[in-house]
Amino acid sequence: MASTPDIATLARRVRAGDRAMLARAITLIESKRADHQNKAHQLVQELLPQTGNAIRVGITGAPGVGKSLTIDTLGTHLTGQGHKVAVLAVDPSSTRTGGSILGDKTRMAQLAIDDNAFVRPSPSSGTLGGVAAKTRETMLLCEAAGFDVVLVETVGIGQSETAVADMTDFFLALMLPGAGDELQGIKKGLVELADMIAVNKADGDNVKRATTAAAEYRAALHILNPKSANWSPPVITYSALTGTGIAELWEQVTAHRERMEKTGERAALRREQQVKWMWSMLNERVFARLKSDSHVRARLPAIETAVAEGRLSATLAVEEIAALLRI
Repeated sequence: MASTPDIATLARRVRAGDRAMLARAITLIESKRADHQNKAHQLVQELLPQTGNAIRVGITGAPGVGKSLTIDTLGTHLTGQGHKVAVLAVDPSSTRTGGSILGDKTRMAQLAIDDNAFVRPSPSSGTLGGVAAKTRETMLLCEAAGFDVVLVETVGIGQSETAVADMTDFFLALMLPGAGDELQGIKKGLVELADMIAVNKADGDNVKRATTAAAEYRAALHILNPKSANWSPPVITYSALTGTGIAELWEQVTAHRERMEKTGERAALRREQQVKWMWSMLNERVFARLKSDSHVRARLPAIETAVAEGRLSATLAVEEIAALLRI
């Protein structure tokens, strides 16, 4: 990457809302070079006092549900109300290069040219659930730059939902009408994570099917224990294409924020997420050691073979690996 300004200068320009510097700061965060990582850690610490004030919304749903168009329409609605919106769209990564294979700015045409929006595609690079390893740090940088709404789009597969739910205040699950089994989300546990379910494509001939699907989800939610005793996840219908229901969708997000702030749950959730973030980073550091330590890496195949053949118990294998790592 190009020469990076000193940390104090970079932090000052990010705070001032310099979009070019914000982009460079995020590139620094995402870099795997050791010297860049040291600078990135300093930068996040420097900007920490200016973070935490944004509404953080995670958005997920199966491919084809209309996540990108929903974010484009919702984000444009919000900037029209005076908000500054950052979109962190976690792309599936190329298995060969680890780079993004989708172009978020082409999928969010209105926000891409909106002066009050910032769209950042970020390759998942093979991290658990497809969530970019540095999404949390990127979110903090955007908050420090003055963005008061951060939308995090997941790839909608695997365990990415859980990971995004652990870094946002409000988790929105998008569903399709007439997609066969309307309760498919229940089986995956997705609905149990959701703070709201929104059935998209409630337009034209789809309105009746969307309304029916919403009714089925409402019925299903009655048999589940809500995440919070102070919030029952609503189910709404909307159309990302026409914008119908988008205002109601956001009203539910703000109602949730007000309720959680009043009860103190929002602050408690943020504290819990910070601790989870710490442990997640520690886990990443340990696995990085496994990959980078040549002595450990050379011994691992023999240990795996011994376990597979039943000559070594998994417990003793872990002990040996831990001893090699000196942990």
